[in-house]
Amino acid sequence: MIPQEETQDALSVSELSFRLKGLVETQFSHVFVRGEISGAKAHSSGHLYFALKDAQSVLDCVCWRGTLSRQDIAPQDGMEVLIHGKLTTYPGRSKYQLVVESLSLSGEGTLLKLLEERRRRLAAEGLFDESRKRPLPLLPQTIGLITSPTGAVIQDILHRLEDRCPRNVLVWGVAVQGERAVPDIIRALEGFNAQDFPLPRPDVLIVARGGGSLEDLWAFNDEDLVRAVAASRIPVISGVGHEPDVTLIDYVADWRAPTPTAAAERVVPVKRDLLGALDVHMKRLEAGLARLTRETEQRFDERAERFLRLGPATLERLETTLTQLGKRLKRPEDILAQSELRLEGQGVRLGHAALRLLSDRGARLEALSGLLASYSYTHVLARGFSITRDASGRVIKSAAKATPGMNVTLTFHDGTKDAVIAGRAPKKAKALKEPSSAQQSLF
Repeated sequence: MIPQEETQDALSVSELSFRLKGLVETQFSHVFVRGEISGAKAHSSGHLYFALKDAQSVLDCVCWRGTLSRQDIAPQDGMEVLIHGKLTTYPGRSKYQLVVESLSLSGEGTLLKLLEERRRRLAAEGLFDESRKRPLPLLPQTIGLITSPTGAVIQDILHRLEDRCPRNVLVWGVAVQGERAVPDIIRALEGFNAQDFPLPRPDVLIVARGGGSLEDLWAFNDEDLVRAVAASRIPVISGVGHEPDVTLIDYVADWRAPTPTAAAERVVPVKRDLLGALDVHMKRLEAGLARLTRETEQRFDERAERFLRLGPATLERLETTLTQLGKRLKRPEDILAQSELRLEGQGVRLGHAALRLLSDRGARLEALSGLLASYSYTHVLARGFSITRDASGRVIKSAAKATPGMNVTLTFHDGTKDAVIAGRAPKKAKALKEPSSAQQSLF
């Protein structure tokens, strides 16, 4: 049992917790800690929570939203970092954590390992294949430049373009280092590629910044930025850093320039060189046309000379041929006379044939006329026959039709006579009288 006098100075849980909090924050208000980021998680409030670990221990860390926005790098799992901050406790959970005030990469070997792992993974997806890279235009009308709006890089590029071959340049200012760099550059790439882009669309894009350490150029190794470059429908030139510097967008870009100035030199030819090459081609074309013309004229001269040499002999042969043909031809008068003779002979033959035909047709017609006449009823009347017609002109063909007292007309071969049919008219039968009703019946 604890003696009562010893419990008079007992502390409550809260008192002890806040004493520990004051002690910790006083003793560890300014510390530098090196370790590897693990379990990084961005809260909806904008704060970032993660653990900093080494081979034996783990330290919880928090980076408030305002502090995070001022950092040059975006903390990611696997990064080895050096953190400056202060240690504090969380009495409600009896925990302590490191509040980050600044953060920088530590250990280039770790970064290079992380970079190589990311490069292999993206390469396995085919994002770096040469087959997907597009050719750059020979002489772009408009160039889109994505870089910092301040500093020497933009001036170097614009002056280089002006010296070589002036072109239209659209500058999209972005942050090229720090937390804003990746979203700014992605926004610029998507903006230039947007369907509703309000200005003349660039024929080629340049993403550029000056040299720096691996940490300074880390934004150009971001996976989201690499995919945005790959998705661009406009060819992209990467001009980041100096000759030894290599970033992941160098692998995915359609052409990698070792420096921003080299990007400007690659995107346009030298105007003087272009005009000189054009002049050389024009001279070659003129020389070719002149050579072709001379060859044509020479062939014409050779053929003309050959024709002149062969001319007399050819004309003599033609003259002989024409003479022979002329002998074989007949005079028009002779041709007309022969034609008239042929026509006369044909006319005589046609005349005789026509006469014979008319004679034959006349004899046949006469025979048919005689035959027709022999069948005529007038010849029958001439042999003693006559035709009997009643008063209406109808022929009476039967004796039964000729009743006594009928007026008729008799037609003979030489005329007609009126006649009356002789004989008694038949008596009419008397009507029988009906028996008188007064006569009595015998029955």
